[in-house]
Formats: sequence, C-alpha cells, structure tokens
Amino acid sequence: MTRTYGRLLGLVVIAAVVALLAMQLDVWARAGGGRSMGSRGSRSYSSPSQSYRAPAAPAQPRPDQRTPFATQAPAPAGGGFMRSLAGGLLGGILGGMLFRSLGFAGFGGMGGGFGLMDLVILAAIGFAIYWVVKQRREPRVVSEGPYQRVEPGDRGPELYRTGQAQSTMAQETDLGRGVSYVRQMDPGFDEGRFRDTCTDLFFKVQAAWGHRELEPLRAILTPEMSIQLSEDVERYKKERRINRLENIAVRSVELTEAWQEQGQDYVTVRFLANLLDYTVEEGTGHVVEGSRADPVRFEEFWTFTRPVGPNPWRLSAINQSE
Repeated sequence: MTRTYGRLLGLVVIAAVVALLAMQLDVWARAGGGRSMGSRGSRSYSSPSQSYRAPAAPAQPRPDQRTPFATQAPAPAGGGFMRSLAGGLLGGILGGMLFRSLGFAGFGGMGGGFGLMDLVILAAIGFAIYWVVKQRREPRVVSEGPYQRVEPGDRGPELYRTGQAQSTMAQETDLGRGVSYVRQMDPGFDEGRFRDTCTDLFFKVQAAWGHRELEPLRAILTPEMSIQLSEDVERYKKERRINRLENIAVRSVELTEAWQEQGQDYVTVRFLANLLDYTVEEGTGHVVEGSRADPVRFEEFWTFTRPVGPNPWRLSAINQSE
C-alpha cells in the first residue's frame, strides 16, 4: 500500500513538472513559423524587442511629496531557465524513483517505500516551483534613493522609474534621429502612411503564407526573406499540410527603430496582433496543430528596407518578441 501511494504521488509531481515545462513552450506557426528570420543589416544580432520600451503614462507627483527614485529591476530569467529548472527536477525525480526501484531506500524506506526523505524532497521541489513562478509574475523595484513618508490612509509611495524613462527617451531620440535621416532623401516620408503601408504588407504576407503561394510577394520581400519563406512553404507542401490563418486583428502598429547604412533605409515596426492559427492535413482537413476556436496573441518586429530615397519598401526581417 505504501509503495503504491509513493508511486502515485511521484507520478503527480512528474505531471506537475511536465505541465510547467509545457507552460514555457509556445508553438506558433503563421508567416515565418513563429521564429526570427531575415537580416537587419548591422543590427541583425541585436534584438529589436530588447531596445523597445512600451510607452507608459508618467505619474504625477503630489505637491507635498518629495520625488523618490527607483528603477525597474531586471526581469527574472526567461523560459530557458524555467525549462532547465523543470528538466533538472524531472530528472532528479526519475533518478530517485529508479534508485528506489533498484533497492536503495531513503530514511523511511526499505527498498521501494515512501519515507521521510521523500516528503522533504517533494516539499522542497514544490516550494522551488512556487518561488520561481512567483518571482516571474511579480516585478521587483530596486531603490536608488529615499522614499517619501506616507500619511496613514494613503495607498503608498509613488515610484518614479527614472531609469526606464531615460531608456524610453533614448529610444525616442534614436527613432527621431533615424526618421530625420530617412526624410533627408525622402522629404515626403510620413510615419502614418508608412504604418498603413506596413499593415497592408503584413496582411499580404499572411495571406500568401496561408495559401502556400509566395509569388505575389516577390516584389515586397528581400531575396533572403524570399528564400527562407519559400523553404518553409515547400516543407508544408511536402508534408501535405496547410497553415490556416484566420480572423487576423492587428491591435497596434508602432515604429520602434529607424536608421541608414550603406545606402539603405531601415525601419522596424512592432506589430501586436491576434488571430486563429492552426494547421490541417491537406486531404482530410484534420487539425494537427493549433485550434480553430482559440485565438493566439503575438508580438513581432518587422524590419523593412529600401535604397535611400522615395523607393518601394521590402520586408527584410521578422523578429520575435523576447
């Protein structure tokens, strides 16, 4: 009875760890297969999502309060750390079960039992998982100066993230400088019209991807992007699968970077969108990946390039948010 209970509890813990692993693995399809691809010139090895800072409304200080200073602490480690932790825990549990099955027991066992040490280990594993998830969900604030005193009944001190504000200002300055360079050779460049153009290209690329026909995109893709997307489309055809993209809704389109190099204009645009993204078998229509009913939300950074001047834009890179 004790052995059965121990094995059952071990399976429950293993299932929990596997679920934790699954939480970290987001599988998207859509154009580009949900991965980063293409070239951003000299910025190809820098992630646009790391330099991007979402604008936030500044807090207004009360007249009778001194302005404190704080910066947003670095975010906890991403999915790679979580997968490593969960993988290690899973390996430890499986190893422990293997050794017990071979006759090595803990403090409370006699070769396959479930003893006190098992309980301690499982409790430690549970606490570690809880702590890591909690740290990922709760942003921390690191103080760089004194906070103001708060009278009873107040909500609490207002924190002014000067570090984040300075980063946002630097980003805006870099973007503004880049746009001014673009306008030197194209005085008619307008950010609003450019966003509309990028949105049209976004829908064209997704439609061509869903139909597995990239010929209509030859004029709006760089040669490198054309080759990479064509390889993906050919793979889908060989596997006799179709990636369906439906009910696409673009929530936000923002310019995040603009620069010039080697006679080329580059502008990066952030897309925030959601859609139905699923893959079916070509003959039967059976869904093999994704869902017909549950929309997925994603954030991507698309970089467009052209020779300097009033020339047509081409898609040169797609980068995933990190």
